[in-house]
Amino acid sequence: MEEEILKKIEAQDKKLEDIYDSVEKTRKYFLWTLIITVAMVVLPLIGILFLIPQFLNALNGSSLGL
Repeated sequence: MEEEILKKIEAQDKKLEDIYDSVEKTRKYFLWTLIITVAMVVLPLIGILFLIPQFLNALNGSSLGL
């Protein structure tokens, strides 16, 4: 009886380790998804904030020359 209980505990321990590995892989996947999202969305938006005033100044400057 004790051997059967030990085998079940060992099997549960193995399953818990597998679940932990899966959760860690999922966590890393979400972390990289967040990093890539920030790089592809937020950084260009910040760049646009700096480019729009320069573009408007160029438009205003050229219209004053007419």
